[in-house]
Amino acid sequence: MRTIKVNHLVKTYGDKPLLQDISFSISDHDRIGLVGVNGTGKSTLLKVLAGLDQAESGSLEHPNDYKIEYLDQTPSLAEEDTVLDQIYYGHTAMMVALRQYESTVLALEKEPNNETLQQQLIQRQERMDQLEAWEAMTVAKTILTRLGIPAFDQQVKQLSGGQRKRIAIAKALIQPADLLILDEPTNHLDNDTIEWLEEFLPSYDGAILLVTHDRYFLNRMTNRMFELDKGNLYQYEGNYQIFLEEKARREEQEVQAEQKHQNILKKEIAWLKSGVKARGTKQKARADRVEEMKGKTFATNKQSLDFQIGAKRLGKKVIETQGLSKSYQGHLLFKDLDCLIQPGDRIGIVGANGSGKTTLLNILAGFVKPDSGTIDIGETVKIGYYTQEHPALEESVRVIDLVREVAEVVTTTDGQTITAEQMLERFLFPRSQQWTYVRKLSGGERRRLYLLTVLMEEPNVLFLDEPTNDLDTETLTVLEDYIEQFPGVVITVSHDRYFLDKVVDQLIAFTGQTTLTTFYGNYAAFREIEREQPKEEQKLSHHPRPKRTRKKLSFYEQKEWDMIEEDITSLEEALEQVTAEIEQAGSDIDKIQPLYEQQNQLEQELEEKMERWETLSLRIEEIKEES
Repeated sequence: MRTIKVNHLVKTYGDKPLLQDISFSISDHDRIGLVGVNGTGKSTLLKVLAGLDQAESGSLEHPNDYKIEYLDQTPSLAEEDTVLDQIYYGHTAMMVALRQYESTVLALEKEPNNETLQQQLIQRQERMDQLEAWEAMTVAKTILTRLGIPAFDQQVKQLSGGQRKRIAIAKALIQPADLLILDEPTNHLDNDTIEWLEEFLPSYDGAILLVTHDRYFLNRMTNRMFELDKGNLYQYEGNYQIFLEEKARREEQEVQAEQKHQNILKKEIAWLKSGVKARGTKQKARADRVEEMKGKTFATNKQSLDFQIGAKRLGKKVIETQGLSKSYQGHLLFKDLDCLIQPGDRIGIVGANGSGKTTLLNILAGFVKPDSGTIDIGETVKIGYYTQEHPALEESVRVIDLVREVAEVVTTTDGQTITAEQMLERFLFPRSQQWTYVRKLSGGERRRLYLLTVLMEEPNVLFLDEPTNDLDTETLTVLEDYIEQFPGVVITVSHDRYFLDKVVDQLIAFTGQTTLTTFYGNYAAFREIEREQPKEEQKLSHHPRPKRTRKKLSFYEQKEWDMIEEDITSLEEALEQVTAEIEQAGSDIDKIQPLYEQQNQLEQELEEKMERWETLSLRIEEIKEES
C-alpha cells in the first residue's frame, strides 16, 4: 500500500492560524473531499501537499517515488506551448514516448509523403510497444475527446479560458500519480462534462483529494471527508451526506460539552469566592485552573438566516420580452424568445459553456441590447446583479465599512431592522473578522463579501451569474436559505445541479438549437427527460418537424379559442367580486358559507379554463411551426 502521512502541520497567515498541528494519512484508492468556509486554508493545505507551499512545522512521509499531481483552481499554462506540450508534459519515459508519437502523427498529416517522417513514425511505434503505452494513449484519447480538447498544434495563447481549464484537467488526469489533488475541478465546466468526470474518476488508479462546491459531485465521489474549521482538521468516514449527519452530531456534542464546561466553571468560581481555607499551593492551582477554563472556547456559535428578508416593493409587472434574438461574432445564439417573468418566479438558465447564457442574463437586465425584439422592464423593478467577474473591492477599507457604505441596515418583511454587523455574521463573517481590512481576505471570502454587498441593496429582482463558483458549501447553504425566504424574483445562470434543484422551479435551456427551451420543473427532471429522448431524435432535433395532415383548429376549437380570453376575464372579475363580498361579510357565517362555495366553484372553473387555454395555445404554436 502506497501511503502519504502528514504529521503535525502548522501554518499561519499573518496572525490567523490556518493549520494547527494537523495530522492525517491518505492511502490507495481514498476519495477524500475537503470542505470548510472560504479562508480557512483549504487551498493552502493542498499546495503544501503538492510541494508548492511550505508549512512552518510538520512533515510529510511517503515513498521516494511517490507522485502527486495537482490541478490548481486557476491553472497557469505556458502561453507559447502547444496543447500537445501541455497535455503530455514531463520527462517520464511514457510521457516522452506519447509526446513524440503524437507530434510525428501531426507532422505526417501535413506531409503525408515525407519518408523521413514515415520512418520516424515506425521507430516511435516500436517505442510505444516497448513501453506498453498504447493503453495509456487510449485512456488519454478518451479524456481528450470527452473534454473537447482542441487541435494539438494550437498554442495555449490562442485558447479561451474554458478551453484552458479543460486542458489543465486533461493534463492532470493523463499523468500517472499516486495522489491526484483537484482544487475546484468543476468550476467553469458544463454539466455534461461534470457528469462525465463523475463516471471517469471512480476508475482512477491513485488516491484523490478534492475541493469542490458541487455537492452532488462531492457526494458521489467521496468515501472520506476532511473538514477544516478554525485551524482544526476533523475527519469523517463516508461521503458528503454522512459528513453532514456526523457534523451535526459533533456540533451537538460541542454544545453539550460547552454547557458542562460552564457548569464546572461556575462551581470552581463559587468555591474560590466562598473563602474555603486550603493549603496555599492548592488554592493557587485551583485559581490557575479557573483562569485556564475561562480561556477555553467552543465552536458552537453557528449563524443561520432566521428572519424574513426584505426587498423593495415589486409590482405585478416584472420583465416581458417579445421576439428576442442575439448573435455574437456572426454566430446566432438564440432567436424569437418570448418570455414573461412574474413576481415570485425562480428561473434557472442552463446550457453548455459559450452558448449565450450570460448574454441572455445581461439582456434581461437591460445591460446588453438584443439584435431584434423588445424587452419591457417594470417601473418598480430594482435589480441586484451578482456577476462572475465582480468589480474590485476597495482593499484599504475594513469589511464592516465596505458593507456600511452600501447600507447600514436592511428591513425585514415584518418591519424589523437587521444591522450590517448582523448580516455579516449571517454570511459567516464573525464580529472578530469584521474589522479586518479587505486586502487580508482570501479570494473566496471576497466573493462572499461581494455577494453580501449585492444583497444589502435590497433588490426585488436578483440576477446571479454562476454564484456557486468560488463559494464554499457552507456559504451556498446560507445563500439557498436566503433565496428561499426572498420575496422577489430570482434568475440564475448556473451549472451547479444541487443549487439548481434546490432554488429554481423553471428553466430556460440552451440545447444547441437557436430556439430556447422553456421547462417547468427543476434541473434533475429536465435532465431525466433529456436522457430519455432517443439519440436519433436528438440528431434530428435541429431540422423542421415533419408536417402533420391536420393544419388548423377544428370549427369548434376555433370558436372556443376566439372566446376563451373573454371567458377567463369574466371568471377573474367574478372571483374578485366574491372575494370582496367575503371580506365585507366579516364573521357572518350564514353569508360567508355560500360565498365560500361560490368562490371554490369559480376557482375550479378558472383553473380548467386556464388549462384549456394552454392546450389550445400549444396547438396553435404547433400549427404555426408546421406551416
